[in-house]
Amino acid sequence: MNNDIDIISKYFKLTELQTRQFEQLGELYPEWNSKINVISRKDIDNLYVNHILHSLAIAKFINPVAGTRILDMGTGGGFPGIPLAIMWKDCQFHLIDRIGKKIKVAEDIANSLSLTNVTFQHGDIGECRDKYDFVVSRAVMRLDELVPLIKKNISNVSVNGYPNGLICLKGGDLASEMHNIKYPIIEEPLIKYFSEPFFETKKLVYVQI
Repeated sequence: MNNDIDIISKYFKLTELQTRQFEQLGELYPEWNSKINVISRKDIDNLYVNHILHSLAIAKFINPVAGTRILDMGTGGGFPGIPLAIMWKDCQFHLIDRIGKKIKVAEDIANSLSLTNVTFQHGDIGECRDKYDFVVSRAVMRLDELVPLIKKNISNVSVNGYPNGLICLKGGDLASEMHNIKYPIIEEPLIKYFSEPFFETKKLVYVQI
């Protein structure tokens, strides 16, 4: 079960289109990874649990309204942005990364899936001036370094149940990273959402900005 679509449908009710798109990820990422190392070679066999399901932890935390704008900062090959764009077809995603070849992979995969709610940017977060409801990221950098960088990108008009802010997927003890952050923070252990051993040390952190 851990290496196929069943692990996603175990936790989420999927439409036929979503099922087909998540199945395609299982073909597209290994194919791209054989050319460009977007996921560690030893980890590609754990694509569905360690990358796709991990990304979808954010979909257990929030259920955004249609039209919500989300920035995926440091997306790499498209995580968590692409799995979330499959799940939330009525939300708009902008994926940014400094490594051009990784953005190329993410863009090609989104095109292969016919995702129309995703845009891409090869560049640094300092070059992105647009405003979003949420910024998401997956273990890109320390929280206390990330918050000042993305603060300018958070819209001051909230339309969701949670106020606008940053949602990060992290691991381990985050006390030192959160110590100097002056905004309200929620920290959720992912084992609360998913029972697989991979999630025992993983966390979701929401910072209201």
